[in-house]
Amino acid sequence: MNATPKFPKMYRWALLATGFCVLVVVLGAFTRLVDAGLGCPDWPGCYGHLTWPQSEAAVERAEAAFPEFPVEHDKTWPEMVHRYAAGLLGLLILGLTIATWRQAGRDADNHYPRKHTLGLLILVVVQALFGMWTVTLKLWPQVVMAHLLGGFATLSLLWLLSQRYAGRSWRMPSNSVRRLRGTASLIWLVLVLVIVQIALGGWVSANYAALACTDFPLCHGQWWPEMHFRQGFNFAQDVGPNYLGGLLEGEARTAIHVTHRLGAVLVLLFGGLLCWRLWQIKHSAPQRMALVIALVLAVQIALGITNVLASLPLGVAVAHNAGGALLLLCLVTLAHRTYTAQRH
Repeated sequence: MNATPKFPKMYRWALLATGFCVLVVVLGAFTRLVDAGLGCPDWPGCYGHLTWPQSEAAVERAEAAFPEFPVEHDKTWPEMVHRYAAGLLGLLILGLTIATWRQAGRDADNHYPRKHTLGLLILVVVQALFGMWTVTLKLWPQVVMAHLLGGFATLSLLWLLSQRYAGRSWRMPSNSVRRLRGTASLIWLVLVLVIVQIALGGWVSANYAALACTDFPLCHGQWWPEMHFRQGFNFAQDVGPNYLGGLLEGEARTAIHVTHRLGAVLVLLFGGLLCWRLWQIKHSAPQRMALVIALVLAVQIALGITNVLASLPLGVAVAHNAGGALLLLCLVTLAHRTYTAQRH
């Protein structure tokens, strides 16, 4: 595999944006987990401030303007830090898009991913809207989950863009390339399962169902406890006055939690099968990727179990979100390497 990026400057820019997007995703998870999603009840400011009210007089004015939302400084700063980080990421992607289109106009001999960057820019604008609706619709679960998925989609597309700018590919014997491409359907299946599992994790978080079951592997001491799936997955529910803390009954939250566990089992089974198929190729590149995916899967399962048994410790919960992002990026990398593999 060639270690020299095909477009060094654009590759470094895309890599920087990807790293910054990881920070934004982690900050978003931290903001949700400390219940700071409504730390600022207005948008884009915070109680009418560019940062957040800090002096006693400013706090008094803020609470007079928003009597239903008393100022809590341990919740205002995570919300605003997340917003400003997301804004800086948007500027990075805007600059990356402009630079890509300008370079494409100057260098017609090379293919620049113009549509890719334009799609990213549109996605970031949509993400900003979802960020606003998260606040104005008072943490409506559908919007919270869509906002989370948009963040993971942005991260995945940025990472894929950096891979395209790097221009790297696996060089393997013809038989190995053929066997690698034979796993393409399984790669896509696992990728879809991981995306669905991330969406389920977002639905768990949006409905405060992470501690609906506090034992493992059982739930409420049963393999199949009382659950209300129709209520738990009612995506057509009306917009309520305030979803902070969640509005669903216990049986509905249990249904969401158990479904997330079942999704984890499917990801583990098919992810394990994918790792075994990659290992069977008998080439160092896919075998290394198999080991990385297996390790990330094992750590992610362990973090999920720890979240239940230890009652959702903040550090573990944030790491669980980051682990989901890492697993997604591993699969994006694998898909890219599979379709760009070259025979030698």
